[in-house]
Parts: sequence; C-alpha cells; structure tokens
Amino acid sequence: MSDRPRVVVTGLGMVTSLGIGWRENWEAAIAGRSGAGPITCYDPVDTPTKIACEVTGFDPVDFMDRKVARRMDRFAHLAVAAGRLALEDAGLAISSTAAPRAGAVVGSGIGGLHTFVQQTLLAEERGADRVSPFFIPAVIANMAAAQVSMELGLQGPLSCVTTACASGNHALGDATDAIRAGRADVMLAGGTEASVTRVGIAAFNAMRALSTRNDDPEGASRPFDRARDGFVMGEAGAIVVLERLEHALERGAEPICEVLGYGLTGDAHHLTEPDPTGRAPAAAVAMALADAGVEPSQVDYVNAHATSTPVGDTSEIRALKLALGEDVARRVMVSSTKSMHGHCLGAAGGVEGALTALVLREGIIPPTINLEDLDPDCAGVDHVANEARRADVRVAVSSAFGFGGHNAIMVLGRVEDR
Repeated sequence: MSDRPRVVVTGLGMVTSLGIGWRENWEAAIAGRSGAGPITCYDPVDTPTKIACEVTGFDPVDFMDRKVARRMDRFAHLAVAAGRLALEDAGLAISSTAAPRAGAVVGSGIGGLHTFVQQTLLAEERGADRVSPFFIPAVIANMAAAQVSMELGLQGPLSCVTTACASGNHALGDATDAIRAGRADVMLAGGTEASVTRVGIAAFNAMRALSTRNDDPEGASRPFDRARDGFVMGEAGAIVVLERLEHALERGAEPICEVLGYGLTGDAHHLTEPDPTGRAPAAAVAMALADAGVEPSQVDYVNAHATSTPVGDTSEIRALKLALGEDVARRVMVSSTKSMHGHCLGAAGGVEGALTALVLREGIIPPTINLEDLDPDCAGVDHVANEARRADVRVAVSSAFGFGGHNAIMVLGRVEDR
C-alpha cells in the first residue's frame, strides 16, 4: 500500500441540461431522461443541426453578484455555480487560514465563445472602439478557474487545462496530483463549457461531427447504436471537491468515493480522429489502473467517453478490450451518460466523473439510452442499455478523449474497500 496521501471526493456541483445540482442530475440520469431539445439561444435556421443539450432555468445571479456576473462569460458562470454547489454539498467553508491550502483546476475546451462572438460582431458592426475592456478577461479559457478562485476564496494551487474534450478529466487528475504532492488539502476540480452558439454549432457541423436528427432531439444522442450520426452538443459546469482523506475525516465529512488512479497518453495520430488501433487510449487505461494499484479484473463499470460518433465509439470499445483483455471486457458494465446530457466538451470529464462517483455510492448504473440496435463493432462489453441497473460497483473507470489525441482516464473506488 502506497504511503502517498489518499484523495477522496466529498462534494459534487453540477449544472447541466439535466438539472441544477447533483440530485436533479442523478434523478434524470437513472430515469434515462434526455436533456436534449430544440436550440433556443439563437435561431438555428441556417445550421444543419437545430438541437442541443442547453442548460435551462439557470440565473447566474443566484450564485454571484450581478455586477460580477456581467464581467463573465457563460462558461465562467456555470463553473462558479458548480463550485458553490460543490462546496455546499461537501459542507465545507474556506476560511482565511485554510485558503492557502485550497485550490482549483478547472478545464475548458474552448472558453468564452459567447463573448468572443458577441464582441467580434460588435467591432465589425459598430467599430473597434466599442469593444469591451472585459472582452479578453471574459474569453480566455483560464478565467473559469480564476473566477472560481476569486469567488470562493481559494488561494492554493490554481490552474486551467485546455485539452479539448479531455479537459475535465485532466483537471481531475492534475488536482489529485496536487493533493498527493502535498501542495494542497482541498482542490475543486472539473470542467465547464458553453459553446452552444451559432458559430459553435456551425463549426462542428462543418466537421460533420454533430447529429442532425432534428425531428427527434431526445433520441439523437445514441452511443454504440448502429444508427448514430454524431454527437449532441451540451453545455455544463461540473466541479467536485477533492480532499486529502485525513483532512476530510478530521472535519467529519463522509467521502463519496476515492480517487484511485489517473492515466494520460497521446495518440500522435490525427487532428480529430482517434487512434484506430486503440493502443494509445488503452495505454492510458493501463496507466491509470497501475496508478490505482488495481487489476483489470477488478474493474466493475466504465463510464465511457462514447460521444455517439461512428468512429469514436468503436475505437473506445477496441481500446477497452486491449486494456482489460477481452474476457474481462465481456463482463464489465459500460454506459455512456452522454446519451442524456450530450457531449459537454471540456466539461464532459467533470459531469461524468461526478456521475461515476454517484454510481459508487448509490449502487445504480445510469444507462446508455437510445441503444436500440447495437453496432456489432461496439460489441464485446456488458452494455447497460436503456434502463438503469442496480449493481455492486467497487471500482469504476471514467474515460475522456480529446481532439488532437488527448487521452485521460480516472479510476474511482469505494473508500471502505481500500
């Protein structure tokens, strides 16, 4: 047994299309309810995709001062809200004496796209002198982490990860390493993204990455299904509270689960397509399991990255078979919650990490909805399809893969089992 500090999850903060707060998200996930619907933030008359998983019923002033909110982009609003919810769930107040030992790592794949588009159009239409002095501070991707730090009083290690759709998992892993290295006792970690805009949808349409199943929004995200035609873009902020185990126990906190391992590799293959052999992501899984001190045979559940793209889903199953061995893979339970909350890009790892933590605590696996006709190339694992399943899950893997070949894997486990 390693003598390095053990890291546990003690609080969850989630703002997604499934709801605000982890309870709303969890209830929707185990009910198999989709957050997809027609796009409302712009008129999608000229974009082929007209659906998304938008956050609704969210007002940033419920979580921060109105004047402060006006200086932030939506992606930072979602992060600050998720951070506050996470601290509240953890029952943790950051005092002035504790602040230097409490930090944050918040990932974002794109940053302040709403502000970027708005201010660019303003400059073109009304002149360069009309650009806001808050343009750059609202747009740059590190500002979600910075605003979380400033709004919540975190003076410890502070960083931002921008590795496309792997950003959230890299943030969780890097924050875990900060505690293991003795730099902090508490870290807030996760991801945030708000890219449902006309240009954001148009850009992913140009790449042929998005579903155009506009007449059936709730059925459009269908990971592993033979009829999948691309992902449904989601927006979200998702933050978890990570603590050194002794710190959590000293204050009487009840850990949700333990962070056991972290692995990361690069495909060195293509701008957007995953490694077709699956070797590089499989190596990330193997690295995370080795870091956790867990054998492949001990893995019970995988929250798959599976975005509902033809190439990505099959590549991931191939990687799992390589990493776990085909015999083990056949009995490992797998689901993709993106079928419900959509692909939240840089926030995906935060959302799915939080849901995976709840799987370990609650003993229920959310399903992959819309999995009606399994693609034969995605066979070889135990798909939890369309209905939640009660299961004794002791070790779980949460996967994230990003454009450019970024692979990030988290291994989580039940605290009492270690």
